[in-house]
Amino acid sequence: MPGFEIFGEEEKKEILEVLETGVLFRYEFPNERKGVYKVRTFEEKFAAYCGVRHGQAVTSGTAALKVAMAALGIGPGDEVITQGFTFVATWEAILDIGAIAVFAEVDETLNLDPAELEKKITAKTRLIIPVHMMGAAARIEEIKVIADRHGIPVLEDTAQAAGASLHGRRLGSFGVCGTFSFDPVKTMTTGEGGMIVTNDEKLMRDMSEYHDHGHDHAVNPGGRGGEGRSFIGFNYRMMELQGAIGLAQLAKLDGIVAAQQENKKAMKALVAKLPGVSFRTILDEQGDNASFLAFFLPDKEQAQTVKKALAENGAGAISFAENTWHYYPKWEHLLAGATLARSGWPFVEPGGKKRVVYDAQVLPKSAAIMDRLLVYPVPIKLSDERLGQIAAAVDKAVAALS
Repeated sequence: MPGFEIFGEEEKKEILEVLETGVLFRYEFPNERKGVYKVRTFEEKFAAYCGVRHGQAVTSGTAALKVAMAALGIGPGDEVITQGFTFVATWEAILDIGAIAVFAEVDETLNLDPAELEKKITAKTRLIIPVHMMGAAARIEEIKVIADRHGIPVLEDTAQAAGASLHGRRLGSFGVCGTFSFDPVKTMTTGEGGMIVTNDEKLMRDMSEYHDHGHDHAVNPGGRGGEGRSFIGFNYRMMELQGAIGLAQLAKLDGIVAAQQENKKAMKALVAKLPGVSFRTILDEQGDNASFLAFFLPDKEQAQTVKKALAENGAGAISFAENTWHYYPKWEHLLAGATLARSGWPFVEPGGKKRVVYDAQVLPKSAAIMDRLLVYPVPIKLSDERLGQIAAAVDKAVAALS
């Protein structure tokens, strides 16, 4: 699943080119760096890979969401719709920007259900963030039709879907922008780091300035100290070492996806032996980055039986219904409105009025799906020994269901 499985000489070469210049900062030092601009080159190549004009590298996938929303003008008083099955970063960024996160149901794509999306739109909705969970496309074409009808921009959270596509078009390129994560367990990794891609030139310029303390990056005789600032920003800059690793990993991305697709097929053939099993709806098998194999049992009890048998036989699968990182009813700090701010922000207005209260029971359709779901991460390298271990564990699970 993660790109660190194939770290090699390519990453070392890119890193050494940075170290030889002595310049780790992505800006300035033109004489010392001798034409080596790893982050800038990574942005250009990643954007081209996604089929868009611009890329903005940042410190993480979470920062990518925050920077994109800041540039889109999202803030207090706004509502942002996303899904109840995602990594916590999606809604953390929404709350941190000052907006209210509104959670919608998922369907058996394990992504935002367009039919449920329409019900969540209000006069305060300013953005929709579908998440391409576990490497496969949300119903982004349908979501875009709904969003366009209401005049609401779409930001694609593509953190887990680098290298994925839908009908020949890269995920992240359908909305006004798409965000990516390159953290340690992503399909391609820079250790930490993220990227935003867009075709919107003004949005790109605002993101570029916001992620670097508002600096306008205009060329001027005074260098960095002579730049102007049109608005306040913050520091979400990627460093040159991350950009270097990103270039090496990007060159391997298609190979990573191809390997995962082959390994997923082999694993799926084994899991298909389970009585009553069905598989996640994949809208475009060729476009799936195949980083996960997701399957359903007929009911919660059978899912738990299978989970137990697989774990006891050395091939445990993930039950996301019990996962505290990715599933709405398990986000105890969100449900409790827990925050370090003495005022209670972002859950409480100044003066003590509640801004929002989250109820663990509001997504029953998602719960019915998640209770039946089990998931295997798909490695880039899958040994015959590991495949045999999974096969034996599945046989035990079949017996346990009999």
